[in-house]
Amino acid sequence: MFKFSYIFLVVLLIFVGCDKPSVPIPPPAKPLPLVEKEKVITFVTLNSPNTYYVNGDNEYAGLEYDLAKLFVKDLNDGTRFKLIVANHIDQILPAVLNGTADIAAADITVTEGRKKRFDFTLPYQDVQQQVVYNSAIDNKPPKKLKDLVDLTITVPSGTSFVERLTKLRKDEPDLKWEERDNTNSEKLILDVANGEIEYTIADSHLIANLQNYSPNIGVAFAIGEPEKIAWALSKDANPELLKKANAFFTKIIIDGTLRNLVDRYHGNAKRLNPLDIKNFLLNSNMLLPKYAPLFKQAQDITGLDWRLLAAISYQESHWNTFNTSHTNVRGLMMLTESTADRMGVTDRLDPKQSILAGAKYFNQLLDIIPVRVPFPDRTYMALASYNIGYAHVEDARVLAQRLKLNPDSWADVKKTLVMLNNPNYYINAKSGYCSGGAPVIFVESIRSYHNILVRYQPTHNPEGDDYKIANNKEIVAINE
Repeated sequence: MFKFSYIFLVVLLIFVGCDKPSVPIPPPAKPLPLVEKEKVITFVTLNSPNTYYVNGDNEYAGLEYDLAKLFVKDLNDGTRFKLIVANHIDQILPAVLNGTADIAAADITVTEGRKKRFDFTLPYQDVQQQVVYNSAIDNKPPKKLKDLVDLTITVPSGTSFVERLTKLRKDEPDLKWEERDNTNSEKLILDVANGEIEYTIADSHLIANLQNYSPNIGVAFAIGEPEKIAWALSKDANPELLKKANAFFTKIIIDGTLRNLVDRYHGNAKRLNPLDIKNFLLNSNMLLPKYAPLFKQAQDITGLDWRLLAAISYQESHWNTFNTSHTNVRGLMMLTESTADRMGVTDRLDPKQSILAGAKYFNQLLDIIPVRVPFPDRTYMALASYNIGYAHVEDARVLAQRLKLNPDSWADVKKTLVMLNNPNYYINAKSGYCSGGAPVIFVESIRSYHNILVRYQPTHNPEGDDYKIANNKEIVAINE
């Protein structure tokens, strides 16, 4: 009975199985593609004039910022850029050591002590440490290292200045200083200028920059040997990153990009002397308020920053509406008769007419400059044209190209402008002789005056609301 039931069950299962349609077996699933990890290079920097800041046009700027962005772009492999902004210099190098950042791009000087802990890229700037004092208070500043003994010197902690002073103390055992946490060189230099501390030590290029804003920042003497500035990486970093960074710096040194960037941020730093700055700051308080509404009206019409127009006017006339040159150039914007006629000006001594006409004329010059010339070089060449005429600027651009320089870079064109007073060069120039030094001084002075106004004068918005820079997720604070 059991045997019969078992056979019957097997036959039944076979019968049912044959009658039921077969279910297709799905093919084996394809493995999911591996998601490649996003490539990001994180830089750490400071908010300072030499590294990263928001400029007068509410754009991110700074030599280190531009270099870092350019490096990531130059990789052209989909790598994303990220910038961490530290609060103080003593946070910079630890961020690289603990892996928070890949590269320190923060005006870092290469020292013997640091080379033991970090790898450095090729250097891209030379600097000199200098002793800073208040020239309005101290008429007998120190002149040599021995003079620093018994003086109050304040420097930021964790900096190359501490390392340098420690080394120099071998020659001057009584040398002392205060190391201050949670500060930076810019703050201490301004503290010296304001009489809050007696002396500090800082790098020459930062001092030169800040001297444009505080005329009583004095340099006593250079301390130690010149140093190099470079990017710093952890010794544990991927060696390919250092290799690529060095290839990048080699490239921009050879093709002139680095020279152009350095000129953009430091080319005009030493153009004004302390008396120029003092007078400009005085006139900014005394005379500028009278004409500021007219400069702002001109901005509304032309789109040009009112502070740039004010800087042009100051360089031209020192905001003296009755100013007249020996060649009969007159008014706040020092218009020639022919330019005034083209701009429809009936009275060159009328401030409103002069400012608006000067602004419109400058816009015309901006339009004449070839479109391939980038800003701010385009602005600088238009300024030179305002002073000497575009024809001579074009001659300088042609000469730059002939000499294998970059005709679209102000850093190179200003070199060839000053050569146009030499018969070896102007004999082949279309417009002949040019006193090329004058427009160079003109441009660099206006750059300096404009920077001062950007620092102390607010932007102008017709709606009355200050323009806020858009939030950029690439840039974060070090504690985020």
